[in-house]
Amino acid sequence: MKQLSAQVLTTGWSFKQTDIQDADAWLPVAKVPTMVHLDLMANKKIPDPFIGINELVVEWVGEKSWTYRKTLPKIDVKNEASIVLAFDGLDTLAHVKLNGETILKSDNMFIPQRVDITKSYTSGEANILEIDFDSALLRAREIEKQHPDHRWLGSNGEMARLGVRKAQFHWGWDWGPVLMTCGPWREVRLETYNGRVADLWLDYEISKDFDSATGTAFASVEGGNGQIVSFNLRLGSDVVLQESAKVGDDGLAKVEFRVHKPALWYPHGYGEQSLYEVTASLLHDGTVLDTKTKKTGLRKVKLVQNKDKHGKSFYFSINGVDVFCGGSDWIPADHFTPSISNDRYRKWLQLMVDGNQVMTRIWGGGIWEEDIFYDTCDELGILIWHDYMFACGNYPAFPKFLESVKEEATVQLRRLRHHPSITIYAGNNEDYQIQERYDLEYDYKDTDPQHWLMTDFPARYIYEKLLPDVTMAESPNVPYWPGSPWSEGGRKISVYDQSVGDLHQWNVWHGTQEKYQVYDQIGGRFNSEFGLEAFPHIETIEHFVTDSKELYPQSHTIDFHNKAKGHERRNALYIIENFRLETGLKGYIHLTQLAQAEAMMYAYRGWRRQWGDRFCGGALLWQLPDSWPCTSWAIVDYFLRKKPAYYSVARVLAPLAIGVQREHQDWSVTHARPSKTTKYQLWVSSSLQKKVKATIELRFISIGSGAEVKSTILKQDVEIATNGATDIMSGVINNVEEEPHVLAARLSVDGKIIARDMDWPQPYKYLPFENQDVHVAFHGHKMHISSKKPVKGLVFEEREGVLLSDSSLDVAPGDEQVVSISGLLASDKPLGWTYLGQGEGPTGQQ
Repeated sequence: MKQLSAQVLTTGWSFKQTDIQDADAWLPVAKVPTMVHLDLMANKKIPDPFIGINELVVEWVGEKSWTYRKTLPKIDVKNEASIVLAFDGLDTLAHVKLNGETILKSDNMFIPQRVDITKSYTSGEANILEIDFDSALLRAREIEKQHPDHRWLGSNGEMARLGVRKAQFHWGWDWGPVLMTCGPWREVRLETYNGRVADLWLDYEISKDFDSATGTAFASVEGGNGQIVSFNLRLGSDVVLQESAKVGDDGLAKVEFRVHKPALWYPHGYGEQSLYEVTASLLHDGTVLDTKTKKTGLRKVKLVQNKDKHGKSFYFSINGVDVFCGGSDWIPADHFTPSISNDRYRKWLQLMVDGNQVMTRIWGGGIWEEDIFYDTCDELGILIWHDYMFACGNYPAFPKFLESVKEEATVQLRRLRHHPSITIYAGNNEDYQIQERYDLEYDYKDTDPQHWLMTDFPARYIYEKLLPDVTMAESPNVPYWPGSPWSEGGRKISVYDQSVGDLHQWNVWHGTQEKYQVYDQIGGRFNSEFGLEAFPHIETIEHFVTDSKELYPQSHTIDFHNKAKGHERRNALYIIENFRLETGLKGYIHLTQLAQAEAMMYAYRGWRRQWGDRFCGGALLWQLPDSWPCTSWAIVDYFLRKKPAYYSVARVLAPLAIGVQREHQDWSVTHARPSKTTKYQLWVSSSLQKKVKATIELRFISIGSGAEVKSTILKQDVEIATNGATDIMSGVINNVEEEPHVLAARLSVDGKIIARDMDWPQPYKYLPFENQDVHVAFHGHKMHISSKKPVKGLVFEEREGVLLSDSSLDVAPGDEQVVSISGLLASDKPLGWTYLGQGEGPTGQQ
């Protein structure tokens, strides 16, 4: 008996177009995991589809079948060891052969496969592994034709996609290209063993007083030779459990445990991210055959849904602590996911923590993410709202499809159930909206799952029967929610209900195209999607626009890299409504980015205030990353360059944030006639678990002159409520007698300025921005910013390798702000900067 040996089959592969039989058709593969487009680019067979309009040039790749080949390494098999090929992910329609014989057929990208090749492997001879990947695009169309009775409805991509268990965004989305991938997209291994620990997990409960955790450690065993499993549970160097158990006839070994005063896992900002290490070693006659180790956290998650004066609450409690879940939605950070390095994943997720975001939502049209994603969320304390992989469609529910979905859900939840960061599973993304849009049959009072299968909305069976059953069986400590959005049914599902469930609020940008200033009036109990588009930074545009003649806002190439329906009119609408139009590319970029930053600020500022009475339990903007270089709703672009909105959101989500806002008057409806008076309110939002005493300052500063219009209001020793919102003051602005001015608010604790906010008269296009006299002085690793008049949207250049503590600033006269810089050498050129109205007067001094 010997210990398990696993050889990762990274190199030595080749590939070709399946139907080309020429001997020289085989091309080298740099490494596996991979996707066919990456290998074609590496061999200079196709151009980079992220450049220009090359996406159209490479469309043919998705219409072909591709074959990957590798000669397996020689292994010395003894003691009746098993030989297994392990495929962590095959994209998607894979026919696997060893020495010409079929050993596997797979049609689900999200189901790992293990094939015992003990009898097929030939010792002393070459063993040739070949994988044929059929075109998922063409197969999906065949499946659609085979099921003419199903209503293939939805949005984004062609609807044939609904019948194939492949990442749905590969068919194209309103932010990403149509690039139909295939290949061994996750690790491939050759394993030999006499016995293995197939899985390891804890099932536990935490006492009501959080003083103890009791449960059972389980290990499932394969191979038949292991007799004993030795369990070890430790926190750092402290051993909590050291016990052994026999392997039962069912292949399970288990031991019970109790942890007194457990070190609980919390999201960042609310406590420590304590991670226990659990290990299971499989032994035979004292010999260790295999060892599996996982890190896990002990925590209690509760989705709080109580009836209240607003309807029914929707927020999360972690270990008895209510958490306002401010954050962002996650799509794959690259269309070709194998190209995302571990370091790149960590940078993306660190951005969330640095930006005071506490939750991310893995979107249902993407992928079950890589292990590094979940591991990093555990380590950093980022909560995960996890969709199942269904998006924007009326999915079929024929028997083979349901079998595949159940297997996928089961294997993925078993892979992920040790991660404390996973806070909720949701059945789909916006599929109930498709049901409502097309008036598909849905009777909330009908409780017969078998009848649901006979309706024209059969996927209800998946979301309300199959997936909740799997979740309860495999991950019982994580709440389940049928979809995002969903509002618990009733008269209809009513996915736009603001009083219950979660809400995708797209009436800014899409829908009725409301002004972003009213976000606080149109939110729901948990706002799991909302957003406004913005151009990426000029450096990103210059990456994909290679013809300098195309460097203008409405060029073909720039439009091609914006997949949003009607983006021209929507971008123009929000700019024209709010700002003086600039037609040059750099000026236009700044306006779209400023509009996005303002929109996200209004949304988070208002909704976080509503956390005070738990009306709003969270807000996840659409979206954090991009999957390719483009214009989209992302607040950080493909190259990790932060848009101004990133900084605006970070300030509003800080542990202590001050907010000041005058009431909204819709200038379009009133024909630009201002009201004679305007009310304003000032408040403080806090996520702190203790009360603090603060000093609040409110100044009224003329936009035209920089002088104070009226006396400053100063309140000292103001007690700020814990984990909520505290109303501080309100007042009235006389728009007849008082010139246009900003409300500049500051919050200080123990003499240190903790937070700022500045409210401006709307819209900005009516305001004078001349001679603001902005000064940016560089002193070592700090920039000191000041001005003679109020300044809106001071944005610094985003340079690779350079990190800023803040940007997208509003600056008040007499209130110098300091921004820290890291990564900028003394010999480097100072960062560039711009602000609203910069072109209307002197550009300031450096």
